[in-house]
Amino acid sequence: MAVGGAAFPTGIKWNTVLGCESEQKYIVCNADEGDSGTYSDRMIMEGDPFVLIEGMTIAAIAVGATQGYIYLRSEYPHALVTLNSAIEAANQAGYLGDNVLGSGKAFHLEVRRAAGAYVCGEETSMLESLEGKRGLVRFKPPLPAIEGLFGKPTVVNNVISLASVPVILDKGAAYYANYGMGRSRGTLPIQLAGNIKHGGLVELAFGITLRELLYDFGGGSATGRPIRAVQVGGPLGAFLPESQFDTPLDYEEFTKIWAVLGHGGIVAFDDTVDMAKMARYAFEFCAIESCGKCTPCRIGSTRGAEVIDKIIAGTDTVKNIKLVRDLSDTMLNGSLCALGGMTPYPVLSAMNHFPEDFEMKKAKAAA
Repeated sequence: MAVGGAAFPTGIKWNTVLGCESEQKYIVCNADEGDSGTYSDRMIMEGDPFVLIEGMTIAAIAVGATQGYIYLRSEYPHALVTLNSAIEAANQAGYLGDNVLGSGKAFHLEVRRAAGAYVCGEETSMLESLEGKRGLVRFKPPLPAIEGLFGKPTVVNNVISLASVPVILDKGAAYYANYGMGRSRGTLPIQLAGNIKHGGLVELAFGITLRELLYDFGGGSATGRPIRAVQVGGPLGAFLPESQFDTPLDYEEFTKIWAVLGHGGIVAFDDTVDMAKMARYAFEFCAIESCGKCTPCRIGSTRGAEVIDKIIAGTDTVKNIKLVRDLSDTMLNGSLCALGGMTPYPVLSAMNHFPEDFEMKKAKAAA
């Protein structure tokens, strides 16, 4: 089964929507690629839009949906033009419309530009935005597969998942499953960015290690200095130290080290990085992008940035480090969605793996 950034099996979503009785069902592609250091969705949509259209059409016929939407990141103007041209061509050729290739099945597809908010990458917030409302996170249950867009059963997948479907149907499940390791099967478009000599996109099977990616494909840091930390999975991903570079890219293996693979974005930092400032950025990012619906995310992120500022200034370092940990625990367990719930990943991983960048502030202030 193809999986998305959250590693939830696509087959379960489809089967749930298939089993729902409804006069209307939807297929929604989450193309709001907002994670820092990620651009594989854009490459797919601009380079081969038809593989995404075909994947969505297959999904629609499989579950009984007749309408689809591609929720496209607003900063992707070239992808917008390419997708609209491809959809028009597919309609003219009979691959979309009231009678897909004479099958008697209807599927109509449209592109909708995203609202420009990071939180709209969360599936329920995205559905609110698609309905013309403010992008606020919904409570679950009900799940989108049961009550999604306009309250109807909805398949929500990302670009990578849907674009993998035609390959699986063409080559067979065994072909796809032959790549990867453990429960993480198939390939992943991995994006190398940050302080890296050879940044770019490389599609590889699950199981390759971070070290191989950083040095065999990335060529080490752009500055020539040692790579000290790597953030995997976007701005809410954990920071990994050099001691964890031999971890294979696998959803379960990353879970074991309290990290996320997410959308496959990898951002490298050399040994000049200040991890206290990176932790502060995580809180600041959350504060700016929060939809404001839940208190832990809305207030916690703002207070977190303030406390990190005190740590950087060397004020009551021990006390404030403990306060950040307590605050992170509240956000982890009390936030409504992953924006607030995962912000502690970069914060706590920075504090756990690079404690000297936080504790040394006290010594500097004393000096």
